[in-house]
Amino acid sequence: MPSVKTNLIIALAIGALISAVLLALEPLTDYAFLSLEWPGVSAAYLFWGAVGSSPFAGIAISWLVNALCYGFGAFVILSVLKLLTAPKT
Repeated sequence: MPSVKTNLIIALAIGALISAVLLALEPLTDYAFLSLEWPGVSAAYLFWGAVGSSPFAGIAISWLVNALCYGFGAFVILSVLKLLTAPKT
């Protein structure tokens, strides 16, 4: 079974992939999946309003926050699967 550190790395990679796919699908689907990106969009909006930075920084913050949110969900799922498949002693 993978260790907690390995599960965390796998979960963060899954979160980054999901966030990147959602970001790439935005213009193709006419922003139909925007509701799935609200954690990152909200964080980018708060950062952008507080600092007044460029839109590219807002997109990067949005991607990072969404990656962390979806990575946390993937980590929980991987941890539960690890507990369910652990050998009984």
